[in-house]
Amino acid sequence: MTASTVGLTEAYGRAREEAARAIVGQEATFELLFAALVAGGHVLLEGVPGTAKTLLARTLAQLTSGEFRRVQFTPDLMPSDVVGTTVFDMRGGGFHLRRGPIFCNVLLGDEINRAPAKTQAALLEGMEERQATIDGESHPLPEPFIVVATQNPIEYEGTYPLPEAQLDRFMFKLLVGYSPAEIEREVVRRHLAGFATSRLGEAGVRPVLTPAELLTCRAELEQVALGSDVLGYIVAIGRATREAADLQLGSSIRGPLALALASRALAALRGRAYVTPDDVKELVGPALRHRVILKPDAEIEGLTTDDVLGRILAGLEVPR
Repeated sequence: MTASTVGLTEAYGRAREEAARAIVGQEATFELLFAALVAGGHVLLEGVPGTAKTLLARTLAQLTSGEFRRVQFTPDLMPSDVVGTTVFDMRGGGFHLRRGPIFCNVLLGDEINRAPAKTQAALLEGMEERQATIDGESHPLPEPFIVVATQNPIEYEGTYPLPEAQLDRFMFKLLVGYSPAEIEREVVRRHLAGFATSRLGEAGVRPVLTPAELLTCRAELEQVALGSDVLGYIVAIGRATREAADLQLGSSIRGPLALALASRALAALRGRAYVTPDDVKELVGPALRHRVILKPDAEIEGLTTDDVLGRILAGLEVPR
């Protein structure tokens, strides 16, 4: 372990301890959410209501002293409701910029698939280029900036499926399911004792990083070694998705890129200065499941994208 990774590892350890004051039973999801933040990626959380998706985003912002904004996506949401607009000042006699909620550090896009394509496209620019265009003028977004979007996997009425181009901008798609009974009992107990998801400070969740310190941690990831054999393994996985018999669309180059960046972050969070093949294998599902599309025949057979990705991994030689 190098000196540069110690700071990030210790910061994540403190973040995990503080997050436990608010979040119960979502340790694996929180780890990948934090890894995406450090690596500069965005996350799509898919799960039924009541599985702590909003709480995860709020806690992430609280831990990093970041500004948190939430947008409830609806069919009548306009791009200006997300990025902002210029308004005329009757007193001053001129126009001034009114920034939208996208100008923050952690943006929660709740039920993102309920917004029409035009509004989704406005968010796409911020995710990819870290800027927002308002009335023809581009404005940089704060750094760090992460979009944590949510969608319901079972409710499709009145939704607009995310286009492949937008899905490709998410580093991870994380599946958030129901917790075991003992976890649910603890959640209910905490709420009966006065816990409120909107008042994390009162629950004792303290910041462990400032936005500036987080950016420093992000720069430290360059010190995490990713060997040529592991890099070749990452690229081979991405290319294999384009040749899989059960897939009609394989991963773009953003898939292997996300795997490489996220593997570095995961290794650093776990106290290592090098990436192992196991880091890569663990992240294949979260990093690629939303970048590939099953063939209709495979869907009829009941296969999932995770099933196909598992078969691809089983057929590739793992570097030592």
